[in-house]
Amino acid sequence: MSNETTETWLTQEAFDRRSAELEQLSGEGRLEIAKKIEAAREEGDLKENGGYHAAKEEQGKIEARIRVLTELLRHAKVGDAPANDGVVASGSVVTARILGDESVFLLGSREIVGEDSDLDVYSEGSPLGAAILGHRVGETVVYAAPNGKEITVEIDKVEAYSA
Repeated sequence: MSNETTETWLTQEAFDRRSAELEQLSGEGRLEIAKKIEAAREEGDLKENGGYHAAKEEQGKIEARIRVLTELLRHAKVGDAPANDGVVASGSVVTARILGDESVFLLGSREIVGEDSDLDVYSEGSPLGAAILGHRVGETVVYAAPNGKEITVEIDKVEAYSA
């Protein structure tokens, strides 16, 4: 695994939403889970204390999410979506024919879209994302999937993401 960190494009709204989530988890979220752990610990034998183990597991998930959000926000590039110039960039909504089937997706971070969005998201580091990044509408790109199969992608449309 590479130690190289990539910059992630975020809308101001997505940045604000994730900053608020981080603040909540780091403050109130940590206090609530500490209280749950302490209450479960007071119930006695920890080996067979389901509430204690569930609270510790929840604490692990909260701490993991805090680490993810901290890294995301540290390396975020906040601002307008990329230009609508037909070139695939981070923050682009791409319409492409992948192995002949039309697909519409966002190239970027899942953190850009809200929880209620059903838009598929591919990162720039995914095989598909890396293959089409920097290419233009009308181009056809072929890349090797992780299973070794060659995938053909025809880029039909590129638009800037808007929430």
